[in-house]
Amino acid sequence: MSFVIKCIDCGYAAQYYPTSTNCPRCNSQWREAVYEYDEIAKTFLTQLSSRPFNLWRYQELLPIRNPNLMLTLGEGGSPLIRAINLGMMLGCPNIYIKDERQGPTGSFKDRQAAVTIAALKEAGITEMVAASTGNVAISYSAYASRAGMKLWAFVTSLVPAMKMREIALYGSQVIKITGSYDQCKQVAQEFARQRGLYQDMGARTTTSIEAMKTIAFEIAEQLTAAQGPGETAPWRTPDWYVQAISGGMGPLGVHKGFRELQQMGFIDRIPAFAPIQADGCSPMVDSWKKGLETAEPVISPNTHIETLATGDPGRSYQLLRKIVDSNNGVFESVTDEEAFRAMHVLAKMEGISAEPAAATAFAGLFKLIRAGIIKSTDTVVVNCTGHTMPAEQYVLGDNWSRDVKFPSRDETPQEGLLAALTQVAPERFPRVAIVEDTAEARRLIRRILQSQGNFTIMEASNGREGLEMIQRELPDLIILDLMMPEMDGFAVLDTLRSKQETAAIPVIVATAKELTPSEKSRLGGQIQSLMQKGDFLNDEFLEEVKALIK
Repeated sequence: MSFVIKCIDCGYAAQYYPTSTNCPRCNSQWREAVYEYDEIAKTFLTQLSSRPFNLWRYQELLPIRNPNLMLTLGEGGSPLIRAINLGMMLGCPNIYIKDERQGPTGSFKDRQAAVTIAALKEAGITEMVAASTGNVAISYSAYASRAGMKLWAFVTSLVPAMKMREIALYGSQVIKITGSYDQCKQVAQEFARQRGLYQDMGARTTTSIEAMKTIAFEIAEQLTAAQGPGETAPWRTPDWYVQAISGGMGPLGVHKGFRELQQMGFIDRIPAFAPIQADGCSPMVDSWKKGLETAEPVISPNTHIETLATGDPGRSYQLLRKIVDSNNGVFESVTDEEAFRAMHVLAKMEGISAEPAAATAFAGLFKLIRAGIIKSTDTVVVNCTGHTMPAEQYVLGDNWSRDVKFPSRDETPQEGLLAALTQVAPERFPRVAIVEDTAEARRLIRRILQSQGNFTIMEASNGREGLEMIQRELPDLIILDLMMPEMDGFAVLDTLRSKQETAAIPVIVATAKELTPSEKSRLGGQIQSLMQKGDFLNDEFLEEVKALIK
């Protein structure tokens, strides 16, 4: 395989060696791998057909001359999951989740560690230094252990203790720095300089960027399989790629992947990029919104999401800014609370438990859809960068469990069991009737309610059936669609309000229909809330429900 490392500042091309971190001509540390794309393109697709779906399937486009399969831990090949429930809830049906939680150590950093450790092993390097907010050090620790290398992991004191213990479990030396992540990087850099050790430099590390581009390769392949072959190119790309960022390395690598696919003629366009940051440390977002070419550092990050607390992104911002602007993308930030809320939404709606950094991307997605920046017809891929295991207490808050005290020995076993169960659930949950003709919408509303675990739910698939059910069961709340066969929601409402026993039951209308002024007038005084399908999040919907059930 033939490739060179080209300086992005002066254009000088040189052979790659991991410890050669500076351009021989201009001393720049910003260089990238360049391959013989025309030659690779001739046989690339046919080669893939016989290879397993993992990171090394794209070995011609990775800076490893002889991949050592003895080092692999199963990195890459993460699934692309269609977010059916989220899509229904947000009115954007083509949302896909690139589930990087399923890497060997549970984050997308496994790609970075796999390729970098392979390159270091190939070069005979046996010791390295990395500064980390947690996931990078965990990934590097696992792969360094497998390769028989020593890792010095510099982490901030804000990194959760469970992550520090995992780093140490692999045999790495943990150096805890009481200070910011940027200060942690400074100490690690000086340590590596004094000892003459190889140091991971984030976005300036060639192997890191090259590893991340495999995410783009996989997305293009997976979208093509999910949606069918493209009309003008063999592979498809999304309209948007959304990822939470700290230093920006991930999107820089993913963009390079899409750029290489386009250069080889496998895709016909590059998606818009939406890098998302936490409000308490959002130097790239703030600088982009001010129109600045250089990022203003955040000296004192103020976020609970430590993995995103890079206050000074340096040149990464300038490179990422060009990527965002060139394809009509956008930088955005969200609060910690919005990220934690997104964690709950993602877990409850899609069964995916993501760490706060990954949830930040989803909170950004919600915000961009609401703002109309991401359209309902767009295809969106969100990078779910890591797993939350276990979930932090500040994310769950209070009252997330129920305590059960088993009764005394004086009671009979049966009486004791029944008494214990009454502590888990009261005899009567609030009763909610869902009257909706679309099975998918009924399932979505039921799932939102069930996520709280304290409702008795009954369903009807048309207006006439729903009216009979309501008159028979007398629920505490009705969730009603308007456009239904046999009897529409307007007629159901008129009948309910005309009868004394049902006249006072609160009603939430959830509809996909854009109501006319006369229709809105007809609903006036008959319902308690009107919610547009695809334009509400589950917490908002639950707040409406709880407010109406006494």
